[in-house]
Amino acid sequence: MIIEKNLVVETCENLRRQNKKIVFTNGCFDILHVGHVRYLTAAKNFGDVLIVGLNTDASVKKLKGDSRPINNEKDRAEVLLGLKAVDYVVFFGERTAENLIAEVKPDVYVKGGDYTIDKIPEAKIVQSYGGRIELVDFVAGHSTTNLINAMQKVKSGN
Repeated sequence: MIIEKNLVVETCENLRRQNKKIVFTNGCFDILHVGHVRYLTAAKNFGDVLIVGLNTDASVKKLKGDSRPINNEKDRAEVLLGLKAVDYVVFFGERTAENLIAEVKPDVYVKGGDYTIDKIPEAKIVQSYGGRIELVDFVAGHSTTNLINAMQKVKSGN
């Protein structure tokens, strides 16, 4: 289910009243691949409900360049919600998910193993309210950029 950003606090309060452990992660999830699926499945295992903060099209463009995203935000959200692990998607347009995390206050914040806690901008906010940060192993060789490069190689015949 897509949560409107203005309803995210209320949604999380309702989940907490049901004694649900909230897990949160965020990203662009432009072209979904096995690395994403493994990552999101692992993230869900840290709690009862997985909320994914999804970068808007405008924020993906700022982060990744003018040729991205490949898939628009509504399509990316629908694909994510088709995964068993993902319960909710909420869009955000900032460079980082700091403001959104301050509202969600997840019990567990998950990032890929290509990060370290000291390199996660959202870490201070999570730690400020007593949340936990978990790093999930990065699936080497699986990235949207790698997929795009492989498709371009095929297209050019190299």
